[in-house]
Amino acid sequence: MTAQIAFYFRCALHSHDHAHTHPAHDHTDGHSHHRVQMSTTGALRAAFFLNTAFAIVEAIGGFWTGSLAVLTDALHDTGDAVVLGAAWWLQGLAMKERDARYSYGYGRYSALGGWLGAGVLIVGAALMLWNAVPALWHPGTPQAKGMLLLAVLGIAFNGFAASRLHAGHSLSERAMYFHLLEDVLGWVAVLVGALVLMFTGWAWIDPALSIGISIFILYNAVRTLRHGTDILMQAVPSDLNEDKVRERLLKIPNITDVHDQHAWTLDGNYTVLTLHIAANGSNDEDMLRVKQEARAALYDMGVNHATIELELPGEECAVKQ
Repeated sequence: MTAQIAFYFRCALHSHDHAHTHPAHDHTDGHSHHRVQMSTTGALRAAFFLNTAFAIVEAIGGFWTGSLAVLTDALHDTGDAVVLGAAWWLQGLAMKERDARYSYGYGRYSALGGWLGAGVLIVGAALMLWNAVPALWHPGTPQAKGMLLLAVLGIAFNGFAASRLHAGHSLSERAMYFHLLEDVLGWVAVLVGALVLMFTGWAWIDPALSIGISIFILYNAVRTLRHGTDILMQAVPSDLNEDKVRERLLKIPNITDVHDQHAWTLDGNYTVLTLHIAANGSNDEDMLRVKQEARAALYDMGVNHATIELELPGEECAVKQ
């Protein structure tokens, strides 16, 4: 019994001092995460300058051609530029190391950029719908050739900007990539609309395109907003199944129970998990092996930061429901 009590205190000390450490390759993983953040910052910066430049061009072009569809995309791109600028700034904050105020670091600021971006796009798309729907009954006469020229430029500019974010994994990068991809699709629609207008004279095609683009933007912006809200509210990451975590850990010798799991993600990439493991190892070596194998298994399942509390046989968990 004395040996068991002594082991309990050693285990408790180990748990408090090192429960948040990772397998040997986690140190490399930390550097890899930093490289991803650096890449994200550069991609957002490039996309911001490209998007801002073209938003100015298409705003001028929209008034020149009198096209509501072009003005819709101009407003959308202006919103994207504001969001990209905010996301770029917030991504810079996200790269700061943890301190006394933020014990997990500033990574969640990256997710905040994507969340705010979705909100801006929802407001912009709603405003364009408000103006475009009445215009169906009283359409203007936009310049089809000007629309055609702007559409070609829009596809080129937004396509290049989207390519800079295509390989990104953060919420900000994914959100802005899809927004820019929507811009490309929107300009393809404007291109088709301009051709239809040139050959048929159907002026209503312009507000109809504006409505279609706005609805498409709204749908995807709401999805991004929901995903960002899940991150900020610490929902369990969609790619981490707690039942499968429990099943995987119970296959490790000496583990008898897994409970009190809490999982969340800092920024959509970095997953954190805390849990209790009941084990029946007969000595220090057995219990240390259990912890090491559990941590390695969790890392393989996508957990970047695991905090494990070991419970000895007969020990009652105060928080177990």
